[in-house]
Amino acid sequence: MASNYSFDIVSDFDRQELVNAVDQVVREIKGRYDLKDTATTVELGEESIDVNTDSEFTLDSVQNILREKAAKRNLSQKIFDFGKVESASGNRVRQEIKLKKGISQDIAKQISKLIRDEFKKVQASIQGDAVRVTAKSKDELQAIIQRLKQEDLPVALQFTNYR
Repeated sequence: MASNYSFDIVSDFDRQELVNAVDQVVREIKGRYDLKDTATTVELGEESIDVNTDSEFTLDSVQNILREKAAKRNLSQKIFDFGKVESASGNRVRQEIKLKKGISQDIAKQISKLIRDEFKKVQASIQGDAVRVTAKSKDELQAIIQRLKQEDLPVALQFTNYR
């Protein structure tokens, strides 16, 4: 029986965990003595998080809280793309933090090239913003997953649809 096994490499995050993390950030800002009177707002949009606060020092604190809460909820730090700090009205600063989702074509090509070069009996095909990997043995697929976990790519990788 010559069956093929496959899995998809995707870059995604649990939206509900992110909602919960941002909610915890807002609560901590309201509760912390050093941040209470800064009128800081943290708003989660569809593809970004907007932070509006009174100084860059406070902004750094908010970023640290966000990173900490995301890490506790098993969200990768790589989903955050911190934009440049802009000045807003009345001596305030704002920052847009883009949320990275999906694998770009460049990174998908890089991943499939790595798989083709190191694993000869395996096929990797780019499908939209995911990469499908197919092989005859489950052991090869496990080896590829381990190899990709060692690679330091600019996106968070998950392995789904393992068949």
